[in-house]
Amino acid sequence: MLAAVNSLVLVGIESRPVKVEVDIQSGLPAFELSGLASAATKEARERVRPAIKNSGFEFPRQRITVNLAPADLKKEGSHFDLPIALAILIASGQLPADLFPANWFFCGELSLNGDLHMIPGVLPMVMELARWHPPACLIIPADNGREAALVNEVSSFTAGSLSQLCRFLTGEEELPELSGASELINASQSYPDFSEVKGQQDSKRALLVAAAGMHNVLMLGPPGGGKTMLARRFAGLLPPMTREEILETTRIYSVAGLLNPKNPLVETRPFRSPHRSASAASMVGGGRIPRPGEISLAHNGVLFMDELPEFNRDVLEALRQPLEDKEISVARVQATYTYPARFSLIGAMNPCFCGHYGSDIECTCTPLQIQRYLGRVSGPLLDRMDLHVEVPRIKLDDLHSGPDGESSAALRDRVILARDIQQRRHQGSRVFLNSQMSPADLRRYCRLDEASHNLLKASFERLHLSARAYDRILKIARTIADLEPSEQIKMEHIGEALHYRTLDRKYWSS
Repeated sequence: MLAAVNSLVLVGIESRPVKVEVDIQSGLPAFELSGLASAATKEARERVRPAIKNSGFEFPRQRITVNLAPADLKKEGSHFDLPIALAILIASGQLPADLFPANWFFCGELSLNGDLHMIPGVLPMVMELARWHPPACLIIPADNGREAALVNEVSSFTAGSLSQLCRFLTGEEELPELSGASELINASQSYPDFSEVKGQQDSKRALLVAAAGMHNVLMLGPPGGGKTMLARRFAGLLPPMTREEILETTRIYSVAGLLNPKNPLVETRPFRSPHRSASAASMVGGGRIPRPGEISLAHNGVLFMDELPEFNRDVLEALRQPLEDKEISVARVQATYTYPARFSLIGAMNPCFCGHYGSDIECTCTPLQIQRYLGRVSGPLLDRMDLHVEVPRIKLDDLHSGPDGESSAALRDRVILARDIQQRRHQGSRVFLNSQMSPADLRRYCRLDEASHNLLKASFERLHLSARAYDRILKIARTIADLEPSEQIKMEHIGEALHYRTLDRKYWSS
């Protein structure tokens, strides 16, 4: 007898429908699984058999053939256990086929005693079903319930075990229906405060500009100057996430299997700080079926790379494309997976091996050592860092008697006002912030008066800036003007933006 049950498969951070087909014929007992299944999916044979028996049903001693259609789509994950078990029960006549409407979908991993375990990627599955007409229904493990409740458009039910689900399908028991996504979303911020940082007013100003326009920052200075301290407080300057950003970020963490089942929402801006030993695959996403890497886990938040030159060269060069396109594409034989990567990159580095080149402490490195150390950060990557900030050694007077600066809350209010201006300016387009402006947007919104144009022209020729650097200076100047706020970009805005593009000439050109 032939039976079919609907399920879903993850493709990157998206989801696609899959039909689990089971055919049972007489012959020697066998359990064949086809449909381009991964090793974890093929192991369902060893989980489904005892799960069916321990749930009070009989496992057929016949030839069982399972097909996951479409057969040319790679199937990854253990969540096919539940639909396979249900299809076997239908094909063997232990459950009526008419209990399974065409718009019902089942996902869940089975334990050997028939209990359902939590699975990754439920939010992308629910969001995929939300686009169906008529609306679909999803049955998932109980531990995934709060995650599925984020999308009200889909009727989702949770079950604790295979036997409980079968009693629900036969009308013997009720399952709780999930709802209430709006009640779950209550974004809050909890980051260290900027007022704790003594001195470094120029660096704080640069980070304020970067937060207002979602720009990238490179901080360079001797050890102990406060680069890491400043970077760890940067996320506190960013506005609370919107509902769309929360769902977008939570979807990435769901696919990566990083959600807390008790609180499955990523409500605060991500702050990712990978170690310098991180591989290129862990940064951009990797594996036979790629999972999101650090740059995607930092989506809508901050990626902080401390000791930037110490990272592998492949890692640094892999950042170039996502910094430009705000997404990362990972190619595999079966398919190409695209992950979002819209974040602010905060890089921190010393100017040399000993860390004191250019400071008031004597540097012990040779010119060749300095050149090799700085050369680990390539020119194309430097060009993509919007703001270059020098973080000098802190003075003792600033530590003991220096006044506290503005709090993160006060600075965040200024960032919110500047971002509101940008969103109103770009209303109706796919651009939300100044860092995302296209060349056409620059011509429209970054018009300069004659004095500002002459200053930028002279600096372009004197500093030998690239076309990319020219565009980024205009974007930074536009953000500085929005912080005032000023509709017109003035000469002082261009001057400050140029100030953030000269650090590489001081160190890399020496």
